Amino acid sequence: MKIDPLEISSLIKEQIRKYEKDLKTENIGTVISVGDGIALVYGLDNAMAGELLVFPNGVYGMVQNLEKNNVGAILLNDSSLVKEGDQVKSTGRILEVGVGEEYIGRIVNPLGQPLDGLGKIETKKTRPIERKATGVIDRQSVNQPLETGLKVLDALVPIGRGQRELIIGDRQTGKTSIAVDTIINQKGGDVICIYVAIGQKQTTVLNVYETLKKHDAMKYSIIVAANASDPAPLLYLAPYSGVTMGEEFMFEGKHVLIIYDDLTKHAIAYRELSLLLRRPPGREAFPGDVFYLHSRLLERAAKLSDALGGGSITALPIIETQEGDISAYIPTNVISITDGQIFLQSQLFYSGVRPAINPGLSVSRVGGAAQHKAIKKVSGTLRLDLASYRELEAFTQFGSDLDDATKARLDRGERTVEILKQGLHDILPFELQAISIYSLTKGYLDRVKVSEVNRFEKELHDFITRDEEGKKIIKEMKKTKSLPEGDSLDNLLDNFVNDFI
Repeated sequence: MKIDPLEISSLIKEQIRKYEKDLKTENIGTVISVGDGIALVYGLDNAMAGELLVFPNGVYGMVQNLEKNNVGAILLNDSSLVKEGDQVKSTGRILEVGVGEEYIGRIVNPLGQPLDGLGKIETKKTRPIERKATGVIDRQSVNQPLETGLKVLDALVPIGRGQRELIIGDRQTGKTSIAVDTIINQKGGDVICIYVAIGQKQTTVLNVYETLKKHDAMKYSIIVAANASDPAPLLYLAPYSGVTMGEEFMFEGKHVLIIYDDLTKHAIAYRELSLLLRRPPGREAFPGDVFYLHSRLLERAAKLSDALGGGSITALPIIETQEGDISAYIPTNVISITDGQIFLQSQLFYSGVRPAINPGLSVSRVGGAAQHKAIKKVSGTLRLDLASYRELEAFTQFGSDLDDATKARLDRGERTVEILKQGLHDILPFELQAISIYSLTKGYLDRVKVSEVNRFEKELHDFITRDEEGKKIIKEMKKTKSLPEGDSLDNLLDNFVNDFI
């Protein structure tokens, strides 16, 4: 067989022409020490802060420290599967979490993996969990109320869409109950709710889930849970994952309510990570950037400008105090970041005032901009009335004789406290809230015994929702968001009070 040299050379030239150089480089390091959910890795010179790392046995990590000789990473799975000498690959990607409507109605961990046994969640999009907060130019001022269904909040400490309102108080004073009631009150509305449980017992998270399910609220809610038994890295990531899921809805022009329960445990988890990473401890052994930890989280709550769709994230962070000490390190940090606080007092809680909100220490820096006209009008003097009542109440303990004007103010104060009481999950639409407070401020309750105030309110609401004239008033208030014109409401209240007494 004769071989043609020209044919061979043409084949070689063709092969050379078609040859493509496809070089794949990988950044690989070695674990030099591991323990307590922390791994030190040597050799990842090009690693980025927050980058996702792949360890053997399906363990993932996230770059937290960038040192001269090594990289400190937090492990997101079982750290017992990682040992010294293991190879680590960097991915070149910042840690991301899945986002989208697929998560609604589900309980997930901070990595977006399901915890409810209802099957895998297939999402089309992901977002990096760390993101620079929306700038001032891309925001607008808070001008739309987020109704909680609680009279004392909607009247005295109103919350607006896009606001950050802190819920603060000792343990077992009803902080989570206020958050859950606010979620339940969004039923039938346009708000998607995200409840982030940080370091809670699994039974506590289950109770929240059962309550939301019972009130048909899981249809518009997501629960992100990093339980007490989970490693500190997951507790640290939980709120960032929650707000990342919320931002996807916000940038679609939707409204989101997110609860962080609670940021005290979040700060403690971060302190644990920081000390294990050998970062210098500061006040109360917290690292120096613990303020930045919460500020970069809470700043992501915003009311977007109309050009960006007008969506919003309203944040209700929860902080647990010791013996009501709101001047401690973490409480003061978060108070300075938020737009107001709802302070729950143990003394009020144990005396039967529920919700146990102290109106003197509670404030909303958005104020009337986040109130309907009806509530704004009837609650104008409410805070001053309550404050003066508390002062007079302390003064009368000395047993001195009181003039008629002082007695009248004490009587009004007692009825104010009673009318603002509300049972657990006993939420009210703003129209009925406004009518209750109107009956107080206009003196209709002055003729009713203090012990009868609760019954008076329930029967009044039943009467108004059944009566033809009452139905017209409610319909008008829903439409105008303000009190009805003329004397129709006064006439209705006159008739009811006369029949009640």
